[in-house]
Amino acid sequence: MSPHAGWDIFTRHPANPIITADSLPYRANSVFNPGAAKVNGDTLLLIRVEDLRGISHLTVGRSLNGATGWRFESTPLVVPESDHHPEEIWGVEDPRLTWLPELEEWAIAYTSYSRRGPLVSLALSKDFTEVRRMGPMMPPDDKDAALFPRRIDGRWAMIHRPVPARGSANIWISYSPDLRHWGDHQLLLEARDGAWWDAGKIGLGPPPLETPDGWLLCYHGVHMTSSGPIYRVGLALLDLDEPRTVLRRTDEWVLAPTAPYERSGDVNKVVFPTGWVMDEASGQLSIYYGAGDSVIALLTASLSDILAMMRKVPTG
Repeated sequence: MSPHAGWDIFTRHPANPIITADSLPYRANSVFNPGAAKVNGDTLLLIRVEDLRGISHLTVGRSLNGATGWRFESTPLVVPESDHHPEEIWGVEDPRLTWLPELEEWAIAYTSYSRRGPLVSLALSKDFTEVRRMGPMMPPDDKDAALFPRRIDGRWAMIHRPVPARGSANIWISYSPDLRHWGDHQLLLEARDGAWWDAGKIGLGPPPLETPDGWLLCYHGVHMTSSGPIYRVGLALLDLDEPRTVLRRTDEWVLAPTAPYERSGDVNKVVFPTGWVMDEASGQLSIYYGAGDSVIALLTASLSDILAMMRKVPTG
């Protein structure tokens, strides 16, 4: 891959940041890390909102064009319910949205912040007017989870990022017959070592996207420096029939925090994609991400350009 090839493919929207805390109809500290979907003609974002206590909930925003004119609900869709779900006592965070045609429902994989650390929870929704909680899927510490949209060899599959007591934090894949009981865990993508941009800790971004070349993954890598971490973004492709097989993975990052709203915020130097929407007619992929853990921004790219770039990166 040519130096910085990804930088020529992804375009920041001129209205960035497209959503800030001031956009909401109620007071909040920050908005970031949204799940994204296309629902009833609107682009819908399920947004992580951190309130003035520091506790996060999830609220819905809708836009006709996916960039401007956002409309927000007056009350959140998902708030921590610690009486019935003690795993949510310190908030609900970072949703990823996957349409499951078999169930005709959206799967919402999100992080519950429990007393014992973050863990993966799952909820289902028809249209984001109400949700049905399924409860915890993985024990702490675990996060950055998303489902595949269809069964693989008869089983549901989920990507997630457990954090071990020792060693690096890597991306794993697990399987379930019923969306409740998960097993057959396998390491999928390993954080690199040393000075690499994705050494030590990586995590999934938006849900896996099915393409002719394989399942497209967008992931973040965390590079620790003397002035704190830098969150950057890379891409990988998985085999369509056997997603445990990694076909290609970018050596270089394709997105880095260079804009002012990415370099400065509650957490500096962060780009953190969590949702994307594919326009089948134009082939454009809209990627929604948290910037600086404070605002929401938008990237666009041609899927054909992304796949053409991925064909040039190393295999295996």
